[in-house]
Formats: sequence, structure tokens, C-alpha cells
Amino acid sequence: MTGYPSDALYREIAFLAHYLHWDYGTLMNMEHSERQRWCAEASAINRQAVGDEPGAVPLDSLV
Repeated sequence: MTGYPSDALYREIAFLAHYLHWDYGTLMNMEHSERQRWCAEASAINRQAVGDEPGAVPLDSLV
């Protein structure tokens, strides 16, 4: 079994906790693929919301 890189795990957890206000236990109990899907969905919503704002940083560049 291969471990998931801890830096990536911390980024996913921090990202979802910040933007969706989900608790640590809920996020840690998710499968990796489900966390990635939620990160992608939140990023897509953010990209749509910020559009072409000058200086806007897409959320998915953070994860």
C-alpha cells in the first residue's frame, strides 16, 4: 500500500475546511478521490465567480 503524500493531504483538508467549513473528522473520513472531487467542485465555482478579475488566484492552483 502506498501512502498519500502528507503535504497534499494537508492542502486538501485546509482547502475544504476553509471554503466549505467542514470539520476535520468529516474530511479525514472521506476517500481521497472524494476529497479531490470536492476540491475540484469548489474550484470550479470560484473560477466562475471571480471570472477575469485582475489578480484573482484560482483556488485549484492552491491544491
